[in-house]
Amino acid sequence: MSDAALTTTQGAPRFYLADEHEHEEGGSTALGFWIYLMSDCLIFAILFATFGVLGGSYAAGPSPKDLFDLPLVALNTSMLLLSSITYGFAMLAMQRGRTGQLQAWLAVTGLFGLAFLSIELYEFAHMIHEGATPQRSAFLSSFFTLVGTHGLHVTFGLIWLVTLMVQVKRRGLIAANQRRLACLSMFWHFLDVIWIGVFTFVYLMGMLR
Repeated sequence: MSDAALTTTQGAPRFYLADEHEHEEGGSTALGFWIYLMSDCLIFAILFATFGVLGGSYAAGPSPKDLFDLPLVALNTSMLLLSSITYGFAMLAMQRGRTGQLQAWLAVTGLFGLAFLSIELYEFAHMIHEGATPQRSAFLSSFFTLVGTHGLHVTFGLIWLVTLMVQVKRRGLIAANQRRLACLSMFWHFLDVIWIGVFTFVYLMGMLR
């Protein structure tokens, strides 16, 4: 046989390819992660479309002008933008093999992400305290769903970030950890882009309604 051969191991037949070769570990990770990000894009596209349809249905309740605090939202946006920049510095440190700098930049990124979540939770709590709950109107239902889904993604990103910091501390900058850091980088910047859409479409355009 030219392509395959038949051997026996303790009397049991086993087929193998004669030209079988090693495959690079994690070779399809990037492709699989891009497919995941595209599926996430579809989820957010549906949520944006839903808000676009329902965002003007106030049901005699509060409107964006009554609820949104643009300076606070701008501060929150700056927290996420800065976290994206610091993650970029972390990736540069990884490429130079500087584990200490990498861990420091990851920690700063995590703090910015935590600040973003804290401000968002404060905003939600304030709105609910004022009676602007998700069930109050279609506008509020779509708002809490869209912004809350993004916040949930940031929460998962922070958990992933802490997990990777532990992995790097234990095992160093091995190829697997570098690949995972690169995937988290794509995820984090993706959340940044989505939030810019939220800030523009939900908050800024909402104030102009």
